[in-house]
Amino acid sequence: MKVGAATLVGGIFGAVGTLCFFIAFATDYWLVASDNCGPYTWPTQTVLTGEKDANGTEIQSVEVVTDGSPASLTLHHEGFFWRCVFQVEPSAHAVLATLFTNQPESKVCVHGYLFPLPVALGQVPHPSYDATAVFRGFWTVLIILGLVAALSGLFLLVCGGPFISHKLYKLGGAFLVTAACLFLFMLLLYVLWMELVEVERYVLQERMEACPSAQVSVLYGLSFMVAAAGVPLELVSGLVFMLVGRALHASK
Repeated sequence: MKVGAATLVGGIFGAVGTLCFFIAFATDYWLVASDNCGPYTWPTQTVLTGEKDANGTEIQSVEVVTDGSPASLTLHHEGFFWRCVFQVEPSAHAVLATLFTNQPESKVCVHGYLFPLPVALGQVPHPSYDATAVFRGFWTVLIILGLVAALSGLFLLVCGGPFISHKLYKLGGAFLVTAACLFLFMLLLYVLWMELVEVERYVLQERMEACPSAQVSVLYGLSFMVAAAGVPLELVSGLVFMLVGRALHASK
């Protein structure tokens, strides 16, 4: 009876924790920022020039468009998949504006793979980009491995449930604990990037020279908070199933 109750609680915690990880991975609200630098320019069409940068990558020239009034704020939100920018009123709250307001048609999103730091085109190293781009690779690998470990752990637990297999319980619990540790390490890396690196410079990027005194507000987005909430749930679930597996093995 006690084993069954522990299994039920551990399963609920594990399912909710994995759902938190999946939501954090799939949503684009890790970084939420706003600035008053004015209308944002964004590439709308690319034309290959035939030139190559220091990495041998073909450089692209772009046509840009601007939107918004000087009195508006430029709002950014981004995650693993997308990076989006649009104009909001100065009184708008950054987090609420990204989620609940009627966002304008001028909102533009580009692929944000390998977030949180950009890939430089042209001159290498590009003067507009931070030298700590090594965080990008680690962050990307950790979030993918963490999600795979969480899903693998749940799969093993679902398979082990009908057979009451102590080996599958312990292995599934170990996968869940591993997923929690990977996401925790990823969150720590992200906090280090937010607190120690000039994130304001990253938000402005090429506009830094045009707006040297621009005010930038940077916030932890809801995707970050959801991932942080999933870590203790996943950790508790993994430990519970490892203990259940040990108890089942001892009872045989």
